[in-house]
Amino acid sequence: MSNDVKPGINGDIYVPYEERMGNESIVYFTRDLSAEGLIKAYEQVNGNIQGKVGVKLHTGEQNGPNIIPREWVKALMKKDLPKAHIIETNTYYEGDRYTTEKHRETLEVNGWNFAYVDIMDEEGTALLPVKGGKWFKNMSVGVNMTNYDSMVALTHFKGHVAGGFGGSNKNIGIGCADGRIGKAWIHTTPGQPDQWDIVMEELMERISESTKATIDFFGKNVTYVNVMRNMSVSCDCEGLAAEPVVTPNVGILSSTDILAIDQACIDIVFAMKEEEHNALVERIVSRHGLRQLSYMKELGMGNNKYVLIDLDNGGRRMTVKEAVQGLKPFTY
Repeated sequence: MSNDVKPGINGDIYVPYEERMGNESIVYFTRDLSAEGLIKAYEQVNGNIQGKVGVKLHTGEQNGPNIIPREWVKALMKKDLPKAHIIETNTYYEGDRYTTEKHRETLEVNGWNFAYVDIMDEEGTALLPVKGGKWFKNMSVGVNMTNYDSMVALTHFKGHVAGGFGGSNKNIGIGCADGRIGKAWIHTTPGQPDQWDIVMEELMERISESTKATIDFFGKNVTYVNVMRNMSVSCDCEGLAAEPVVTPNVGILSSTDILAIDQACIDIVFAMKEEEHNALVERIVSRHGLRQLSYMKELGMGNNKYVLIDLDNGGRRMTVKEAVQGLKPFTY
């Protein structure tokens, strides 16, 4: 490695676990990809979820094939979050969720009709401070987010065309920024025609600063669940145009540490066999998506070291290699 390459700052360089510094957080893992598995994972990390609760998830473009199954979310909310709302914002791109009217039509098409869905920027925006950021002093979010006491980030982990991967950080950083102001701040330099000109390390840093504004707002009253299923290199914002899934399904992870859970998902992907992870790793590295992780670390958003707990085998400590043993090729 040349002296001018700084591991962790260069978002195309994967940093092995043994080279990381700092404390460890707890990340729970189950191979049970079902409503029961989702409930089991969530119930490990829900201790500070109280008051008015928003469940932040990506509800997807119309008929998108890879979003978290609605019946799983319905079962979770019925059992553990009966009064919670699903929370979303409108998009920056002109698609099925660009306006509130189109967004509500898409929610109905995709089956998100078993709970109230709060499109948080429907009635305007609010500014939240970004503590310690280098790109933002404030982030513009949907104003209705400030009505909630707690947030559950329920994330479909997958690739992303610009971010490399979409984990809890992307779900919150992009998903809570409002569709016209906050998302524009993240993606676009003002005064020029390219809507998506901010890329690579800078984009990852801007996403992470946006996320920090939201999780600082909720403090201890936020928790994270990542579902590693139907992991296309494409985000759910691409809907039916998403690239075919070629990565095996893995399981469900949960944590109260946003960096630890996204890092664990990345480590699991990188631990797969070459033929299992090649497409997803190429997407992550080519977009410098790993900068999401190192910048979250710099911002003090969590730990990139963790203890992985196997919920399927009595809560014992497990390795990432164990998590990827016996994976089966993906089939729809």
